[in-house]
Amino acid sequence: MEIAAAIPPERLLLGPGPSPVHPRVAEAQARGMIGHMDPWFLGAADEVSTMLRAVLRTQNPLTYAVSGTGSAGMETAVVNLVEPGDTVVVGVNGVFGGRIADTARRAGAEVVTIEEEWGRIIPPERIEEALRAHPGTRFVAVVQAETSTGAWQPLEEIGRLVADTEALLLVDAVTAVGGVPLETDRWGLDVVYAGTQKCLSVPPGLAPITFSAKAEAVIERRSSPVRSWYLDVAAVRKWWGSERTYHHTAPISALLGLHEGLRLVLEEGLERRWARHAEVGALFQEHVVDRDATLLAQEGHRLPQLTSFAWPDGVDEGAVRRRLLADHGIEVGGGLGNFAGRAWRVGLMGEGATHANVDRLLDAVDEILEG
Repeated sequence: MEIAAAIPPERLLLGPGPSPVHPRVAEAQARGMIGHMDPWFLGAADEVSTMLRAVLRTQNPLTYAVSGTGSAGMETAVVNLVEPGDTVVVGVNGVFGGRIADTARRAGAEVVTIEEEWGRIIPPERIEEALRAHPGTRFVAVVQAETSTGAWQPLEEIGRLVADTEALLLVDAVTAVGGVPLETDRWGLDVVYAGTQKCLSVPPGLAPITFSAKAEAVIERRSSPVRSWYLDVAAVRKWWGSERTYHHTAPISALLGLHEGLRLVLEEGLERRWARHAEVGALFQEHVVDRDATLLAQEGHRLPQLTSFAWPDGVDEGAVRRRLLADHGIEVGGGLGNFAGRAWRVGLMGEGATHANVDRLLDAVDEILEG
């Protein structure tokens, strides 16, 4: 049986992820294989943890990369904190808040959802009300960058509210890290997880995560086993820590790619990277509004790196997206859930956040719409 090599076509990835990958990251992942317990590789893994602390703006010792995509980071956060019967409060204003709630239910939690219209943020006063109504809450969870809607959730006030309670604050920062400001320690965030394939511009497959001392104490006080062998923090941390105890085979090439991707982030500088995303995102949003599109995220709380918008009546969004891919090699995302069939989701993330990419995308769209 003869099967041709799987060689992907050239694409400009401007959807909700993955984002374009820098050649240095691709080169790092293609380097020769080495053992996952090799002293050299263990040193490189230590450097990954060190760089993640810098990017997540934390001093938390328990900071590492989960062997799995951002969804594995979500499950790691939830299943290690939740025990059957615990109450958790989850803000649901899009797909990914809903996923946290679903995962918590599967872990045995009693889930209290704070639901808001898609595209809007979770008001801090609603979280304050939920905490008063449920004083034994184990954690409050919100999504900083809701990939399904483009909404940008403020965290500082919520962090102050939760810090005054026994609850933890869990944050989904999958699309946020590297694209917009995130201050884990200063804002009082107890658990933050991310993904590599968004604003870090590293291929999917790892989930950076960090746990505060307050969160670690909750894990240590558990009275029941974590409902996942693979994602059990108490076991996994022994490989990432000084014990170096084998748990599972680390994804070596993926970690080397993340190592190089984090080096690129820190070389650019976080503040400069945030500013670049802000500038490019604002430029794109201005131009799509000029083309009579409607931005779907709440005004004043729109992500620069992920824009959701609806074309005016008469534009077949699905047909335009298909032609954009087939004729121009540009990928953008369609809507999910409540936005399915009407929205585009355009990601200008990491290596994709450039003026040249905005121009190329808009020129291609104009050609399709005018043709």
